[in-house]
Amino acid sequence: MSQQADQFKKLVSHCKEYGFIFPSSEIYDGLSAVYDYGPYGAELKNNIKAYWWQSMVQMHENIVGLDSAIFMHPLIWKASGHVDAFNDPLIDNKDSKKRYRADQLIEGYLEKLEEKMAKEVEKARKRFGDSFDEAMFRQTNPRVAEYQQQHDAILDRFTQSMGAGNLADIKALIDELEIADPETGSRNWTEVRQFNLMFSTQYGGSVSDEDSKLYLRPETAQGIFVNFLNVQKTTRQKVPFGIAQIGKAFRNEIVARQFIFRMREFEQMEMQFFVRPGEEMKWYNYWKEARMKWHLALGTPAEKLKFKDHDNLAHYANAAVDIQFDFPFGFKELEGIHSRTDFDLSSHQQLSGRKLQYFDSELNENYVPYVVETSVGCDRMFLALISQALQEESVPDAKGEDATRTVLKLHPALAPVKCAVLPLLKNKEELTGKAREVFNDLKHSFLCQYDEKDAIGRRYRRQDAIGTPFCVTIDFDTLEDNTVTIRERDSMQQERVRIDEVEGIVRKRTEMAGLFR
Repeated sequence: MSQQADQFKKLVSHCKEYGFIFPSSEIYDGLSAVYDYGPYGAELKNNIKAYWWQSMVQMHENIVGLDSAIFMHPLIWKASGHVDAFNDPLIDNKDSKKRYRADQLIEGYLEKLEEKMAKEVEKARKRFGDSFDEAMFRQTNPRVAEYQQQHDAILDRFTQSMGAGNLADIKALIDELEIADPETGSRNWTEVRQFNLMFSTQYGGSVSDEDSKLYLRPETAQGIFVNFLNVQKTTRQKVPFGIAQIGKAFRNEIVARQFIFRMREFEQMEMQFFVRPGEEMKWYNYWKEARMKWHLALGTPAEKLKFKDHDNLAHYANAAVDIQFDFPFGFKELEGIHSRTDFDLSSHQQLSGRKLQYFDSELNENYVPYVVETSVGCDRMFLALISQALQEESVPDAKGEDATRTVLKLHPALAPVKCAVLPLLKNKEELTGKAREVFNDLKHSFLCQYDEKDAIGRRYRRQDAIGTPFCVTIDFDTLEDNTVTIRERDSMQQERVRIDEVEGIVRKRTEMAGLFR
C-alpha cells in the first residue's frame, strides 16, 4: 500500500473511531456513498458553514442570504439545462462489471503524463540546483517535450469530443490509448453512453402521471436565480450584489468514491454575484483571489492549493476555474469559481414568461444581470481540513505508547470542542466538584467537555485526537489559590493561570473574528 493510500485509510478509520463520520445505515450493511456525521463531525461541519456564511453575508454589505426549497418546479430544471444536458459519459467494463466515467479515465491518463513530466523536472532540478531553469528545460528536454506534445494532442481531441458530445470518439480515444480498468487491467469496454445525474421522485398522490414528476435538486444555485427579484426588491440591493445559500443537493453519481469526496447526497455553500454585463471578468478575478484568501486564512499551506482552469466549459459559462486541494489521492476540485453570463436568468425569463431584469438607475436602463458564482462543497471542505489536520507526531521525553500521539490540528475557530475541563483525579470529590464549577461557567461561552475518566495523560490524548485546542486541569493547587493548568494542543505547553482568566484566553484564540481580521 502506498503512503498516501495508507494515510487515507487512517483518516477514514479516525473519523469513525472518534465520532466524526459514520457509514449511513451501517446496521443494514450501509448505503453506498452515503454518510452520517457523528457528534464531532456535526460540530466541525457547522463551524465550517458558520465561517463561510459569516465571511460572505456578515462581512459584505451587498451579500444577503437565502434558504430555498429542495423541491422546485420541474420546469426550473428544463430552463437550467439539467434535464437535457446534466449528463456524464458512462462506460462499463465487460469483464470486471465495474462502471466508470469515461471522461475521468481519460483525465487520469493525462494526469499520469503530467506526473511523468514533473518527475523529469524534479530530477533535473536536483541535478542542476540553483541554476535550474524549469521553463527552458521543459522546452528543450526531448523526453518532456514528447510527453507535452502527446498530452496537448490528447487534451485537444478530448476537449473537442466532450464539447460536441461525440461519445464514439471518446470511446475510440480510450481504445487508442489502451486505457485499462484501474482495478483489473481489462480493456474490454462497452460503448460510451450518457447518464443523467438527477434523482427523480413523484409529487402528490399520483405515482404514474408524468406531470407529477419532480427532481431532487442537483445544485442550490437555481433556487437563488428564481428568487433573484424577490431578494433584490425586499433587500433594496443594487447591482453588484450577491445571494448566498447553504443547502443539500443530490446527484446520482456514476462513481461515488473516495469517502466523502464524491457522494450522492452532499451539501453546497454557493454564492451568486449579480453584476453589470461586461463587468463579469473583473468580478470573476476578484472572487477568484478572495476565495483563495479564505482558504489560506485557515492556515492551509499555500502548496496544498492551486488554481486549475477548466478545459471544458459548461454550457452556461464563459470562464471557469477550480481551486484544487492536495487530498491524499492527489489534487482535486475543492471549490469552483464560474462566470455564468446571463444564461440562467435569461433561460428562466424565457420559459416562465416573467421578466427577470434589473433597472439600473445609474445607467437608466433595464438589463438581465450577468452572474459570477463561487461554489464550495461543505463535505469536501471537511475532508480537506481533516486531511491536513490529522497528524502523528513524537512526544518529547515520553516513552512506550505515550511516545507518539495522534493529533487533529484544526484551526481553533473550527475545532468541534473549544475547551476540555479535567479534574486531576476522579475519586476526589473536592476536585471533581471544582471542575464541574469551572465547566458550568465556561459552557455559557463556547462548547466545552468535561472528562474525568482514565489517567490525565490519556485524557489529553483523547482531546488531541478530536482537535480540542485547550485543556484545563483542576488539581490540588486549584483548591488553594484558584489557579488551573491550561494546556495548548499544538505545542503541548502548559501554563498556570487564574480561573477567571480562562474564558478570555480560550475565547481570544477560538473566536471566528480572528479569521476575518
